[in-house]
Formats: sequence, C-alpha cells, structure tokens
Amino acid sequence: MSTVEGARQREEGDYGRAAKRLKTDERETEEREEGEEELEEGEDSDTGSLTGNGESAADNRARWSANQYAEGRRDNGEDSHRISPSPVVHVRGLCEAVVEADLIDALEKFGPICYVMMMPFKRQALVEFSAVESADRCVSCGAKEPVYIAGQQAYFNYSTSKRITRPTNADNPNSGNKVLLLSIQNPLYPITTDVLYTVCNPIGSVLRIVIFKRNGIQAMVEFESIQCAQKAKAALNGADIYAGCCTLKIEYARPTRLNVIKNDNESWDYTKPYLVRRDRGKGRQRQAILGEHPSSYSDNGYGPPCPLLPLPGNSRYKLTSVDVPDMVSYPLPQSSSSYSGHAPSSVAMVSGLHPSKMNCTRIFNLFCLYGNIEKVKFMKSVPGTALVEMGDEYAVDRAITHLNSIKVFGKRLNVCVSKQHAVIPSQVFELEDGSSSYKDFAMTRNNRFSSAGQASKNIIQPPSAVLHYYNVPPCISQDHLLRLCTEYDVPGFVKFKMFDAKPSSKTISGLLEFNSKTEAVEVLTVLNHYQIRIPNGSNPYTLKLCFSTSSHL
Repeated sequence: MSTVEGARQREEGDYGRAAKRLKTDERETEEREEGEEELEEGEDSDTGSLTGNGESAADNRARWSANQYAEGRRDNGEDSHRISPSPVVHVRGLCEAVVEADLIDALEKFGPICYVMMMPFKRQALVEFSAVESADRCVSCGAKEPVYIAGQQAYFNYSTSKRITRPTNADNPNSGNKVLLLSIQNPLYPITTDVLYTVCNPIGSVLRIVIFKRNGIQAMVEFESIQCAQKAKAALNGADIYAGCCTLKIEYARPTRLNVIKNDNESWDYTKPYLVRRDRGKGRQRQAILGEHPSSYSDNGYGPPCPLLPLPGNSRYKLTSVDVPDMVSYPLPQSSSSYSGHAPSSVAMVSGLHPSKMNCTRIFNLFCLYGNIEKVKFMKSVPGTALVEMGDEYAVDRAITHLNSIKVFGKRLNVCVSKQHAVIPSQVFELEDGSSSYKDFAMTRNNRFSSAGQASKNIIQPPSAVLHYYNVPPCISQDHLLRLCTEYDVPGFVKFKMFDAKPSSKTISGLLEFNSKTEAVEVLTVLNHYQIRIPNGSNPYTLKLCFSTSSHL
C-alpha cells in the first residue's frame, strides 16, 4: 500500500469515528427538521416555489417552526420550549447563501463563540458560545426582536447538546489546526485538487491537498498557517463551490501535516510542483517521442475560468483587498471521465447484474438517485451487463463514484463509462423475469433531476444502511411497510422512525434502518417507486426512497 493511500485510509478511519460523534450532536436537529419538512429529494410537491406573499416554502417552514417555539413558551411560561439552557444554540431559518462568518458576525455581540457547526442543506446551524449566559442573551434577544443573519431573520432555541463534538479536541478556533477537513455535500460535479485549490488558495496559501472517497467526497487541505485555515473555514464553511451543489462542510482535521507522494487529481503538494509518482520495479520508462501530450492540449483541462460565486468577503468575513480579490474564478465543471483517459459519455456500462433479480426498472430505481435516466438496455451478447443512458456525463460520474463495487443480490456491480454515446434499442429480448431487456424512461415523472429546482433538492449520498422514505399516505404504518418487504422477498428493517408531520400534510416520511448497507441497497432497488393504493383513493401514492444522511437511528 502506498504512503499516501495509507495516510488517506488512516485519516478516513479517524474521521469516520469522529463523524459518528458529530452525528450525536446533529441528530436532534436533523430529526426535528426532517420531520417538519416531510419531503426531501425529488419531492412531488414544489417545496421551493414562492407563496402568495413572496416567501418561499422553506421560509414558511422556518416561520411555522418559530411560531411553534413561541407557542410552547407562552403555554408553559418558559423561555426555551422546555429545553434547559445550554451554551449551544440551535439556529434555524438561515438563507441558502449563509456561511460560518455570517453567523460569527451576527452573533458575536452576545458573547465569545467557541465553535460553529453548519448544516447548509437544512438551512440550520449549531453555535456554541463560551458561556451559557451568552447563549441565553442570544435566545432571549431572538424571542423579543428580529435578529438578522446575512440579511434574513433567523430563529433561535437552546440545543439539547451541551457541547458540539468536533474531530479535534479544540475548544475554540484559536487552538485549531492548519489542516482542514472538507466534506463536499451534494457533489453534482467532480471535485479535483485543481477545483479545491482554486477555491481555497485566494483566502490562504494552500500547501497540500488530499482527496478521498470512502464516505462520499472528502478532502484535507493543508494551509501555510493556522490563521489561514481559520480564515478559510470561516469564509467557506457552508458555501457552494458550484451554484446549488458541491456544498462545503468544514472541520479541523486531526493530522497537522499531509504527506503527498504524487501530484494528480486526488493529491497535490504545491511546495513540490514537479512531484510525480515513480512506478517501482519498472526501471527506466519508455521515451515519449512527442513529449507528454499534444501541443494543442491545454495544461488547464478545465478551460477558461468561470466566475460563479462572490467570495464571502465584503459583507461577511472581512478580508483586505490584499488577501483576496472581489471575485473568485472557479473552474468550469468537467466530468472525471475526461481526465481519466476516457472520452466523456452519458452512457454507463453496468456489469455483475443478477440474472433473475435485476431488470430495467430496478436499475432505474437505483441509478435515478444520481441523475436522470433516459434508457436502459441489457446486452444480449454479454449476460449480466446493461447500458444505462443518463442525462449527462456528470450523472455517469456520480453513479460510478457511489455505485461501483457495491453488492446487489450477492453480486458485485462494476460501473464504468461506456464507449457508446447513446443507447440504441436493438436486439430486444425477454429477461429471466419476463420483462423486456430495453426500456425508455425519458418521460417518467420519477426522474429526480428534470429541472434545476428539482435537482437542487437532491442530496447526493453514497449507499448507507438507513433509507429515507417519503411521499407515503398517512394511513401507512410500520406494519404495512414490513409486510411490503415480506411480499417482495427483501430484508425487513430493524428500526423505524416516522417524522412528526404538520396537521395539513397529505403525506408522511421517516427513516428505515437495516442490518447492513447491502440490505438497504436491495430494498431500495426493489421498492423505490412502488405504487401505494389506498381505499377510495383516486390516484396511487409513489413510495420514494433514497439513502439517508444518518448513519443509524
């Protein structure tokens, strides 16, 4: 095993354990929020639409939640909705563009802040003050008068946690680390060292970057100093690399220095620009007659830079003009297939499919979590292999990242970029289960990336043992779902959680935990988009499943 791979695996293991501790602090926030929002990714309802008064549905949910807090205080004569005072404050109703620096700027007037945990997809955060008196001033002030964060009113309550657990033992940013751990949430586009360098280096000098993909997309970025890392964490924590996706969640990492042995798309040492990997045991390399690459090939494979996001600077984290320009130029997204030596293609080739348990619909149920599915065709000449035409090459890249090498029905899938650029419905035959070897999904409503608004609601998540279910009629119980698993001969869940829904809600949602990731994958493959019919109902409900951000219940 190479040095950098060993370092990556050790760090991933350390962070994996730290992530479990972090989940304890986040879970009470996530469960309340998910229960109120009901619908998550690919909802049938347009949760992002504006209401008659010009407020978004998310703004209404935040206001509804705040009203519930207020009613609880009035009914019980308490200031904290029956939650005991805590130095950790739960902040709700944040705007989508908010970053850590916004919270610090708005709330440090109440007292010194030790730590901030961003939950950007939920438009929430946890803020830990150094003293409970500071948190009390924050909550009390928010109950009496509007408190604005990045121009939008926010709502406050005590958290049930007394301390935010972090990967390091640092109790305040001043004792942090110059190495940051970046978790890229909803990675619709490939993340490379070039992308992260372009994002981070304008704020503070970057020395080294290592990217790893065990639990989604994560990276460690080593800065020149702790001060540079602090600036980057405050300015970028909660920001989107690309509009509406690739959201950064940043913590201090455990290592104090990164060890990089090669410069490529997944690791880079900027103090050693000519560092290249030497293949051991191969001796002298063959001479390249025409050099490293054609003269027409651009060293910057991303093309001209494209300014996408204003840097959180002027109205947020205060940096001088010497520190950073007004606008950061981010590289255009590019499919990893192009820099891995394969021509970009919107068609994925999937092999290792179970001959009797997999068909076109079940492939759709699994792959639709990562992009629109246009067509699926099983290859007659290669048993157990299918071509999946997706909406674009980025969707193929996401499917490869998250589905390659997973087990489904006892067989390990191999997902790669196909040489084909479209799926042609030729040589159609009957599969073992009696269904057709070809199916067109271009017009189905179950595609979850059909519009920019719909795509932004999807949280790109690797397979996990916990499934999030939604769009289920209120009459469906835990027993109904267990019987459904038994009827379709898939594993039953071991833990069940139903979120509290608003009285006006027409559907319910919740979480299902299985014994293993493999069991959850099989259940999703079979039951995703199952049609639930209820007595006297005009139209069936479409059961929708996706992998949850929670690791366990």
